[in-house]
Amino acid sequence: MSVPEIKGWCPGALRPMASGDGLVVRLRPPLGRLTQAQAKRIAELSVAHGNGTLDLSSRAALQIRGVSEASYPALLDGLSALNLLDKSAEAEANRNVITQPFWQEGDRTQVIARALEAALAAAPLPGLPAKFGFAVDTGPQPVLRETPTDIRIEATSTGTLQLCADGAEICAEVEPAEAVQAAIDLAEWFLQARADLPGPAPGRMARLLRRGVVLPPAFAGMQRNPAPAPARQTPGPSTSGTLVALAFGQMQAETLVELASLSAVRMTPWRMILLEGATQAPDLRELITTQDDPLLRTMACTGAPRCPQGHAPTRTLARSLAPLVPAGQTLHVSGCAKACAHPRAADLTVLATPQGFDLIRNGTCADLPALTNLSPDTLPKALTP
Repeated sequence: MSVPEIKGWCPGALRPMASGDGLVVRLRPPLGRLTQAQAKRIAELSVAHGNGTLDLSSRAALQIRGVSEASYPALLDGLSALNLLDKSAEAEANRNVITQPFWQEGDRTQVIARALEAALAAAPLPGLPAKFGFAVDTGPQPVLRETPTDIRIEATSTGTLQLCADGAEICAEVEPAEAVQAAIDLAEWFLQARADLPGPAPGRMARLLRRGVVLPPAFAGMQRNPAPAPARQTPGPSTSGTLVALAFGQMQAETLVELASLSAVRMTPWRMILLEGATQAPDLRELITTQDDPLLRTMACTGAPRCPQGHAPTRTLARSLAPLVPAGQTLHVSGCAKACAHPRAADLTVLATPQGFDLIRNGTCADLPALTNLSPDTLPKALTP
């Protein structure tokens, strides 16, 4: 199998990434929120300077696709006018904060997330890996525990706050006023700890801790709050509006224009959009609004030809296979071994290779396949045990 190129970083607005259909420009809206005017204008910019296709990433970011080198400067001018650009690429990369999307105006999730984003943008941490991230998840029940990140600020069952390092079962209790500085201190500790290790420096917190590194003394006594596993998020009403889903997190610009005509929008890490304050979902072709749609349990990356590392198209195949996946199970179709769409285990993983498709059961793209060198025609039968 050919080895995919690992970039080691994610695209941004100030540091776009080349793909098979042009530059990918990733936006990280503050608190994941776009006003109606911002969302409408982003849709217009994506048509004027890209190919009109927008992606919602698993880190609650919005990506503009198909941007050319020639049109990129004009796109930046448009985003700057919307106050959606950071002062530097380093500040943009450091401001990698996922906010629990059900926050209410003035609650501690909003206050802490806003303060953390401002602190990271104002004083970037030199050397912090570009994929390193933070989560602010201080609602009544954590909802971001399945979202990959590195440092989490969560609420406990008693309402206090805890600071957690991904990959550890112990946390440090923090006061709300101290949470932001405590998170930054932990990130600085991470940078020093990785620098002290021999060999290649780990780029993520969990990988560092797997090397046997011990967390600071503040983490010595508090076991991570054993909150119940978060319920799977599905389309429908919520405490802050209505969730609508997008197959594989992708939509055309006209869909975003229609959504922006209804309300402000919040990005989520579940490839869903929260329509702020809305009580029902609109009837739009690209939206998934029912809770039993098999595409909700199906993940697929961009694939070939839009991704130059993809060995095969993925999303048409994923659509055809989704109805065959038993209820309660998940399907991941990946164009290469990087597993960008879903780095965690799935019940069924279909991995494209130069020789065909491999089928992996209850694992990730890195695990041994149960079947290899399958064709699109033989995959449906192979999915059945």
